[in-house]
Amino acid sequence: MKKGFHVSLRPGERIYVNGAVLRVDRKVSVEFLNDVTFLLENHMMQPHETTTTLRQLYFIVQTMLVEPANAVSARQMFDKSHALLLASFENEQILAGLEVVRELVGENRPFEALKALRALFPVEDSILAGANSAQPDLANPPLEVA
Repeated sequence: MKKGFHVSLRPGERIYVNGAVLRVDRKVSVEFLNDVTFLLENHMMQPHETTTTLRQLYFIVQTMLVEPANAVSARQMFDKSHALLLASFENEQILAGLEVVRELVGENRPFEALKALRALFPVEDSILAGANSAQPDLANPPLEVA
């Protein structure tokens, strides 16, 4: 939630404010004078972008933020997904980040939880890149020497 906050938008850009989607037709600067929950379009994750477990959790938290009518069911999904992620990750940085995310969601601060999750994406990407390089290349198996 932000109060007394300025946001500049480019022509055609969208902003998600308290569950409403607004699109501007020209460059504009908006000042929020009261408490508001918003998400800029460039921070919105589309369903096809949820290619990793942390990105899926991000999408769930995003749903809590931009679809208040579905926040309760999204929160239930968050709780289940979060528990599964804690059990599946070993990386201390990700585990600590997930704890921060849980606390932020519990304090009804989904915007900050999204920021914390975005900070974990490079770590997850690095883990996945390492795991993928450790996998055998089935298309090019090693040559056996007799």
